[in-house]
Parts: sequence; structure tokens; C-alpha cells
Amino acid sequence: DLLLRLCSEWEEEEEFALLGRKKYMRKTNKPTQEQLLSMPLQEGANVLRFCLSSGAAPVTASIYLWSHKSKVVISDVDGTITKSDLLGHIAPAFGIQWAQKGVAQLLTRIQENNYKVLYLTARPIGQADATKTYLKSVHENGVRLPVGPVITSPDGMFRSLHREVILRRPEDFKIECLSTIKNLFPEASLPFYAGFGNRHTDVTSYQAVKIPDSRIMIINPQGEVHNPLNQTRISSYDGLRELVDLMFPPVVENREITDEQYNTFNFWRVEPFAIEPPPTA
Repeated sequence: DLLLRLCSEWEEEEEFALLGRKKYMRKTNKPTQEQLLSMPLQEGANVLRFCLSSGAAPVTASIYLWSHKSKVVISDVDGTITKSDLLGHIAPAFGIQWAQKGVAQLLTRIQENNYKVLYLTARPIGQADATKTYLKSVHENGVRLPVGPVITSPDGMFRSLHREVILRRPEDFKIECLSTIKNLFPEASLPFYAGFGNRHTDVTSYQAVKIPDSRIMIINPQGEVHNPLNQTRISSYDGLRELVDLMFPPVVENREITDEQYNTFNFWRVEPFAIEPPPTA
């Protein structure tokens, strides 16, 4: 039970930040094992509602309960699900999806093979609702993106922009976040099966949490998918969907996935041979 491994006692984390002469303190609480056990959690998404005694509008959130044997596929949002980073923020505000062609159908097929889909973005936490609303709106030929956790940066707008635009190090947040999730699984397991992104920083993030190089896929604004580590061009989301049962073999409950070198996709693959150029006259 992954959620029961979050924390064994209440923990208060204080963070001080000096802005001029003002000092701010932020406290976060993590539930105990007993509190999690008292919740009637079901497999998959569980909706929580936080109500204030003042009668203010309630706040909702989700807890996802997954098996410790689950295999997780990670997808970035901006430039990976959307066609580009900047317009991915702006276009949805005008009712334009601006989504990569075939992304909803591909991720749905992957989920149908019993993988868990996790959305990871460096967007600030203030954009969490807008991001979730956008992901729910993406559809193609009647197929929508599969439901899954949406992880955003816990920082505010300015700190997130400073890290991504000025420092150009969004991987700092992503590596820390993915490492925390990975630590919820048994120590020897490799829960992250594959990762989709659109930047070299995504490659760095996925490598840091032991995603195999062959399953790190990068997409450009033209919708071309490739593996940047061996310069293999896979084609597109639509093309990848045709290979989904080979690259993402169905996960059978209580059975481990075949070792990487012995799965159908790699075992029967024929390496390209070198072609010598014709001799010059």
C-alpha cells in the first residue's frame, strides 16, 4: 500500500523566506499511517474535500491508491501534450486545445495495457486547477486523456518562472518530485516505465529516476517523436500507437514485466546494417 508509506508521524516543515523586511512561514502536514488507514480508499483516484469551519468554499483534492507493482508512464504537459510551451498556456484560455495530434489516443492505449499515467509539469501550484481543467478538455475522435495524478511545482508563479526562465533548470523540481514518488515503492523496484517530454531537461529528469534510455521519448512542435539518446526517430504519437503492444506490453496482475532485453520489441528487433557508399569513378 503505497500511501501508507508516506510518513509515520505528523511532520511540520517550516520554510522561511526573507523578502525585504517581511518574513513568511509555511507549514505542511503529512497524514499518519493510522489516518490513512481510517480513510475508505479505493484503487485509483479518491476525492477528498477540505471544509473550513468559517463556511468558506470547500477545497477538493485527490489521493491515488496504486499497487506497489504498478508501472508508471510519465508525461510532461507543455510542449508534450500541448504543441508548444508558450501557446500551451495561452491557447486554452481562448477555447483552443492546441494539443499534439494523437496524444490522447496513445496515452489511452497505454493505460488500457494496465499502466498508470502521471502528468508532471513545472507550472506553479496556482495553475493546478487550470492545468487539470485543460487536461480534461483534450479529446480527439471521442477519446480523452486518461485520468491520472497531475503534479505541479509547489512554488508560486515568480519562483517557478525564475527557475524555468532565468535559471533554466526545471529539472531541479522534477527530479526531486519523481524521486519522492519513487521512494514510495519498494527499494529494489523500478516503478517508472517510460517518460515523454519535449526538452533535454526532461531527459535529465527521467534518467535520474532510472527510466531506461530506450523508453525516454522526446517530441518536437512538428509532432515528431524520437529517442534523443540513440537518435532513433520513432515517427509520431500515431505511429507509436501502432507499436504500443510491443513497446508497452500488457501488464498482467501479479506478474512481473519481462526483462527489457527479452521483451518482444527488443528481442526480435534487427539492428540496421551499415551501407557502404558506392565507389567513386
